[in-house]
Amino acid sequence: MPYRRLPNTDQARIRTLKSAIEKSDASKVSEMAISLNSLSEARNFLSKFEVAHRYYMQCYGDQVKASPRHRTNVKTARLYISHFIQVLNMSVLRSEVKPVHKKLYDLPVDNYSVPDLNSEISMVEWGKRIIEGERKRTSQGGVPIYNPTIAKVKVHYDIFVDSYERQKALQALTNRSLEELASMRVYADKLILDIWNQVEAKYKDIISNKVRIDKCREYGLIYYYRTGEKQLE
Repeated sequence: MPYRRLPNTDQARIRTLKSAIEKSDASKVSEMAISLNSLSEARNFLSKFEVAHRYYMQCYGDQVKASPRHRTNVKTARLYISHFIQVLNMSVLRSEVKPVHKKLYDLPVDNYSVPDLNSEISMVEWGKRIIEGERKRTSQGGVPIYNPTIAKVKVHYDIFVDSYERQKALQALTNRSLEELASMRVYADKLILDIWNQVEAKYKDIISNKVRIDKCREYGLIYYYRTGEKQLE
């Protein structure tokens, strides 16, 4: 015998509830397999669930759409920040910049490696330090670093920061919309299970398994056959 299994996606939950509602609307009250109370409950819940699902998909879509441009902004800003630090280190080694001036950038005097810029948070922090450090050094009479200039670094850093803040906001919207949708799934499954139980109870006395299952499927019941199990003729 086939077994039933609750929908495991939101789209499937929506389709299942719609099937039960549409079948009930097309039937006489005396022929309906679910109660009017359950039908009303399903109709009211479905409208809210569809709105929540559409909003989540919109938020997720906006986040995905913005992601490629954001990745480009991250890559470009990381390149400029890293390159500037490398040029600064080379200037120190060539005695063009005093080693002690590296402290203005929060860089260690005796270490010539580039700080870890793998995370976007670290890029936000180091970009700010490098820009401020160069401002302080040149305001004290230091010769500006060229190729890249701090102006170019700042342009790409500012673009990155704007993109970073936008992406964080989009992620926050997606997460909140997903939490709202997830909070409704338990109730959706409870409602679907109650409808399915009513439908199976309505047709339990039909002798033909195939006829009984076909009638249940009209209300959105989902049946599966186990591996190797013969389908009903």
